[in-house]
Amino acid sequence: MIFFLRALRLLSMTVWVGGLIFFAFILAPLAFSTLPSQHEAGTIVGGTLHVLNTVGMVCGLVFLMATGAMWQRMQHARRLLTMELVLLLGMLATTAIVQYSIVPAMERDRIAAGGNVDAAPMDNPARQNFERLHAISEKVEGAALLLGIGAIILMSAEHQEARPAELSNVA
Repeated sequence: MIFFLRALRLLSMTVWVGGLIFFAFILAPLAFSTLPSQHEAGTIVGGTLHVLNTVGMVCGLVFLMATGAMWQRMQHARRLLTMELVLLLGMLATTAIVQYSIVPAMERDRIAAGGNVDAAPMDNPARQNFERLHAISEKVEGAALLLGIGAIILMSAEHQEARPAELSNVA
């Protein structure tokens, strides 16, 4: 059962972190460099971000439930599990902030700027706020990525902490 829970946790975290990496380093740059307009690229990237954040929330809940089940079955790795949960909660919080606060505000600004932010004058307050929120969203999503990488690193240490008695008997 522990093997299954570990596999489920690893799968959920790598899907989420892998999605963040794909989005930030492949999809968004490619969309903005190849599509005919920034508006079209923004539409694709915005829609993809919504899906990515939904997948992230589901993966986070799976990770949370699997970790809870492991917590009850394992006495020796609870310190690592606790640190992983703290990182997970940070990931969930940053994802929720982007999805339910920043993105809706950016959408309001996009509409206020006439539907196409790039067509609005540079001194348009809606465009300026959109650009400010966009920079914030990049930083917040980046924080989620770093927290996820940290969780994966901690997960790699579980095996060492999980079997201290066995390791000392082998030597």
